[in-house]
Amino acid sequence: MPSFDTVLEPNLVELRNAIDQTAKEIGTRFDFKGSSAKAELKEKEITVWADSDFQIGQVMDVLIAKLTKRGVDIRFLDRSAKIEKIGGDKVKQLIVVKNGIDADTAKKIQNAVKQSKIKVQAAIQGDTVRVTGTKRDDLQAAMALVRKEIPDAPLSFNNFRD
Repeated sequence: MPSFDTVLEPNLVELRNAIDQTAKEIGTRFDFKGSSAKAELKEKEITVWADSDFQIGQVMDVLIAKLTKRGVDIRFLDRSAKIEKIGGDKVKQLIVVKNGIDADTAKKIQNAVKQSKIKVQAAIQGDTVRVTGTKRDDLQAAMALVRKEIPDAPLSFNNFRD
């Protein structure tokens, strides 16, 4: 039976490269000379350090520019964490890299597919949503529908089987 998986996976290699490029640019820029500004990636979390809230904003601008150049969608970044003050005049911010579809988004996808009247079925399988149907055209219509209905998540489709 033809099927595909809807997933939420960032390209971790490009993410690492963007972080490295950000670190290089911070090291060479004049406005960051003598500051403690830096960005690090550990597993699926980016930590940004700086001397002030304004400087964190500047580091984030550099990071977003590098991510965009490398083709990593910035919707993968969850910047909801507050900027924390640490020792003296230093601040840091934790940015979580989204990986895997959360339960709410999976239910939205499943409901959108069910209400569309396309002859396909959606099943939540952990952090992916598998869509199965009898015709390839129905699956492609379901892909278009999911992209349209869930614009706030950078979803991708893999494991397409005929």
